[in-house]
Amino acid sequence: MRKIFLLPFLLLFLSSCSSDSSSNPVIEEQMYFPPNDGTTTWTTKSIADLNWNQSAVQPLLDYLELKHTKSFIILVNGRIVMENYFNGHTATSPWYWASAGKTLTSIVTGIAEQEGLLDINDKVSDYLGTGWTSAPLAKENLITCKNLLSMNSGLNDALGDDVSPANLQYVADAGNRWAYHNVYVKLQDVVANASGQTWTNYFNTKLRDKLGMTGGAWVNSGDGLSVYWSTTRNMARFGLMILNKGKWNGAQIVNENYFNQATTTSQNINLAYGYLWWLNGKASYHMPQVQLEFPGSIIPTAPNDMFMALGKNDQKIYVIPSKKMVVIRMGDAADAENLALSDFDELLWTKISALYQ
Repeated sequence: MRKIFLLPFLLLFLSSCSSDSSSNPVIEEQMYFPPNDGTTTWTTKSIADLNWNQSAVQPLLDYLELKHTKSFIILVNGRIVMENYFNGHTATSPWYWASAGKTLTSIVTGIAEQEGLLDINDKVSDYLGTGWTSAPLAKENLITCKNLLSMNSGLNDALGDDVSPANLQYVADAGNRWAYHNVYVKLQDVVANASGQTWTNYFNTKLRDKLGMTGGAWVNSGDGLSVYWSTTRNMARFGLMILNKGKWNGAQIVNENYFNQATTTSQNINLAYGYLWWLNGKASYHMPQVQLEFPGSIIPTAPNDMFMALGKNDQKIYVIPSKKMVVIRMGDAADAENLALSDFDELLWTKISALYQ
């Protein structure tokens, strides 16, 4: 009698446990990092595994090829979901990052700060000496390293790529005018002087080698600027470290506080700009080379939490934290030659989002 009496309660208990178990959230997949041993090993994940739309793959690939793409990668949780090469480009072919490489300078500046070598709130002349611009001394001394990271140095952006002192002329007080300008490259001199090493040596030791970005190199572009060249997978490695908030396989490469500053609005003029990173989903944005404000998000077809490294001729690193996703595009200009931003982004994201919607 006692066993029969308890049976309904036992069944009710088991039913409750079963219900609780089915309502528990699925354990989140761990972030994957490819090995740093120089091998080509990189774990993949299929479109089918993600329950994505297989029929959206070919239209995306056709569009990429039509738009002069050389390489394209999608990572989800660090795993390669798509990796495609076009027009004779291969996994071992290097290509230039153009201004997408500004983000390398941003992150290495943060690394130097966390090592106590510099403070981004210090004026640039503390590290380069006075006379690094042709601005009046009082105005030059207003320019901090943070101003170079934020693109609001107040120096004239209409004089070309040359960053010699004669070409760095005063237009406005630092902090009062946003202008996309190659003067950011002076941060590489700041890091070199602060560390007592060449920029290349410091960069290789503190970032490139720690991420296994084998073979990448800075190449002088002939106008006093260096442009980074690497394989597409090396660009993807950098994007993956950024997706993981400055960590690589458990190692903190750049501290999370700096990372958060770099990937959020850095000043109140161009809301869509951090520390050399472009930010999607803001109320307004500025374009390079113009002093106009445009309403809305830079790429309305892309996720609002996305931030980006964007370079001339459509070199792209898109990082989307909400989707644990990194997207890389390298190649020639999709349309007419352009600077960091182009209409290409919007249609490209229409096709990328069709994969998972």
